[in-house]
Amino acid sequence: MIKGLAITPPVLGRISIGRVVEKNGIRLPQKDNQFTITSQIQEKDGWVLHPLDEELRKDAPNGKLRTIPVLMLFNDADLNLRAEYTMFDRKSGRPMCVGNGETCKRLTQSGVQSLPCPGPALCEFGKGGLCKPYGRLNVKIGDDDDLGTFIFRTTGYNSIRTLAARLSYYQAVSGGLLAYMPLELKLRGKSTTQSHRTPIYYVDLVIKEGLSLQEAVAEAREKAKQMKEEGVDQAALDAAAAKGFGNALFEYDEDEMSQVVEEFYPAATHEESQDHSSVVLKLKKDIYSTRSASG
Repeated sequence: MIKGLAITPPVLGRISIGRVVEKNGIRLPQKDNQFTITSQIQEKDGWVLHPLDEELRKDAPNGKLRTIPVLMLFNDADLNLRAEYTMFDRKSGRPMCVGNGETCKRLTQSGVQSLPCPGPALCEFGKGGLCKPYGRLNVKIGDDDDLGTFIFRTTGYNSIRTLAARLSYYQAVSGGLLAYMPLELKLRGKSTTQSHRTPIYYVDLVIKEGLSLQEAVAEAREKAKQMKEEGVDQAALDAAAAKGFGNALFEYDEDEMSQVVEEFYPAATHEESQDHSSVVLKLKKDIYSTRSASG
C-alpha cells in the first residue's frame, strides 16, 4: 500500500443541500431546502445530476428530495462519518491543521507535529473563522455497487453533531450491526438567533420510513446472519477501512480541494483574506527557512 495516501471508500457521486451559483463574476455557495445527488462530473453549468436523483425525486412530494434511503458501508460509526476541526489553505484547499478538540496534527516549521487542540473558538492559529468543523459521510444508495458510496460533505455543526449522535446510537442499539440497519437521510429545518430566525437546513439520519426501531434491528440481524453465511466478512472490511484511513496524516483528495474552498470558504472579506494570507505566509516562510538551514 502506498504510504501517505489515505485509502477512502470509492465515491460514485455527491450529496449536497446547496449549490454554487455565480453572481457578478464571483462563485458563491447557495443553500437549498432539498437534497441534490450528483455524479462526479462537473460542467460549466454545474455538477451533472446522477440518475438516482431523478429516480428518487419522482416519488418525492412536490418533487422536493428531502429523504434518501441509505445503508452504511461499515459497522463502526467513526468509519462512516469522519469529522474534525480543520483549517484549509484557502488557495490550494489543502488541510494545514486537523484536530479533534484535544490534539491536532499541524503543518509546522518542523514538519507535521502533534499539538494541543483547543477548538476553533480558542485557537490563535485558526481564529477568525479560518478553522471549521469538517465532516465527510459516506453512504450507500441503491444496490448497483456493493462497495461504492455517495459522499456528503459539510462544515455545519448541526449536521455533524446530529449524524455523529445517530450513527453512534444505531451502532449501539443494533449490537454493532450498523452496516445492516435500514436507514434514510432526512433534511430538517430550524431557526436560530444566529440565522436571524430564517430557516437553516441540516441533515439527520433516521430509521427508514415505515419501520420501527425494533423492526429495523430485527432486519439488521437477519441480514447480517445471511451475509455471514454467504461468506461476507464485515469485520475484515471495517479493519481494512480503518487501516486505509490511517495510511496518511491527513484525509484529503486532490480533486476535492477546489470544491472545499468553493463550497465552504466563499469569497471572504478583505480583512479575513489578509488574516488568512498572513498566517499561511508566515507558516510557509518558517518551513522554507527550516529546510534551507538543514541543507
